[in-house]
Amino acid sequence: MIVEKHVREYINSLNKEEKKELLNMEDAARREHVPIIRQETKEILRFFVNLISPMRILEIGAAIGYSAIIMHECQPEGGTIDTIERNHDRYEKAISNISENGYEDSINVYFGDAVDVLEKLNKDYDMIFMDAAKGQYKTFFELSASKLKKEGLMICDNVLQDGGVALSRYAVTRRDHTVHFRMREFLYELKHDENWDTIVLPVGDGIIISRKKGE
Repeated sequence: MIVEKHVREYINSLNKEEKKELLNMEDAARREHVPIIRQETKEILRFFVNLISPMRILEIGAAIGYSAIIMHECQPEGGTIDTIERNHDRYEKAISNISENGYEDSINVYFGDAVDVLEKLNKDYDMIFMDAAKGQYKTFFELSASKLKKEGLMICDNVLQDGGVALSRYAVTRRDHTVHFRMREFLYELKHDENWDTIVLPVGDGIIISRKKGE
């Protein structure tokens, strides 16, 4: 873990009590070993959606719809979310969860690989949240950046991989070399891109918050 366990547990203990429907989704995700955003990431998303009031959000990596629901509940009235999921079982579960929460008219779930789906989307989004295949972050970023409005926010989760990204490539297992290299390359290039203001935070499993600069 990036932050010591007792610190995380204390901070999370300060959060407001979660509504029943979200707690049920969390329990189901744990039982079925479905990765959903951590508590710290959930609070970050809520904070920024409340702060910038994005009417249109794009999410890359829906899983079971948990984070889309979290964000939508903080959007202004009339706000919408487009979210993408390539795993069919999770796609179906996301649709079910979104419908059960009454958001089927405002959260659109697209099935397929993000590379293919992104090519079909042409909306100007106010905010993008990325939580998909980590080795593809650079590709997803490049495909979605043009769809984000000037001054819009791009938030990417799991960028530090429990701190492993900060280690030498010789300290990670051979099977993780590709993801390790690609994530380090992505982080470096984004931090040095003059078109973006970017901060990397050791929150949850590591989060990038980038603002697309205006003209």
